Amino acid sequence: MLERLNEALDHIESHLDQRIEVTELARIAVTSEYHFRRMFSALAGISLSEYIRRRRLTVAGAEVLAGERTLLEIAVRYGYGSGEAFARAFRTLHGVGPGEARRGGAALNSQPRMSFRLVVEGSSTMRYWVVERERFHVVGKKARVPLVHVGVNPAIAEFIRGIDAETTRRVAALSDQEPEGIVGVSDNLDPSRAEGTELDYYHGVVTGSAGPKDLDTLTVPAGTWAVFENSGPFPHALQYLWRDVFTQWFPSNPYRSRPGPEILRTRLSQDGAEADAELWIPVERTAV
Repeated sequence: MLERLNEALDHIESHLDQRIEVTELARIAVTSEYHFRRMFSALAGISLSEYIRRRRLTVAGAEVLAGERTLLEIAVRYGYGSGEAFARAFRTLHGVGPGEARRGGAALNSQPRMSFRLVVEGSSTMRYWVVERERFHVVGKKARVPLVHVGVNPAIAEFIRGIDAETTRRVAALSDQEPEGIVGVSDNLDPSRAEGTELDYYHGVVTGSAGPKDLDTLTVPAGTWAVFENSGPFPHALQYLWRDVFTQWFPSNPYRSRPGPEILRTRLSQDGAEADAELWIPVERTAV
């Protein structure tokens, strides 16, 4: 799998001045577009679209300093419809505009070319199981929140604090399927998975029946789920669990992620410093 991902990275490098289709990258990696985006962001720590943008602006920066093409020619070469759009993107990465960089020979930032390799540590065993589930519902309260990769998500924390105790009690009483009790459900994420993009977050329960009209209901079709367990410091252990699923488990097992909500059941220690987590990821089996 990593060899195929590196072949896809080679394709990106040879097409930085052309249109790069994610469908073609997924074809090279022999996986779905959805899973390719997920796998890339987990391994690279940034979204695929952000990596391509940074690589283009890195190469464009070298051309700006070389002075062989006009700034507009460089802008068009790397996919920008106007000099103004190119200048804004250039300044975001490099801290200076392209005109300033050319006149003053400014120091520019660089996004190194990535390659992936497998590091075998053998220090831990990941506990998981795979289950088939019939259609079910997530019932509770929903909010649209930004994606945060590291640390506590303040928007989610504020949303949960705003749910009154009686509503929480009513929601908890509806739980009648695994994972039991109150869960956090992330759905309708932006395909890029970039930090700051928005998702639907449900604070609710898994149940076989749709909830009352004053609560939000997400209907989840039947399918296959991989379930992972982890314990450790909150919230970092939970985020490391998601990372390890995509960087360790998927490359080693005949499954790939499929579209659908991700369900996280968390039980905090009394002081809130530690957590036991159970993460449900929708998956589909790949050809061996």
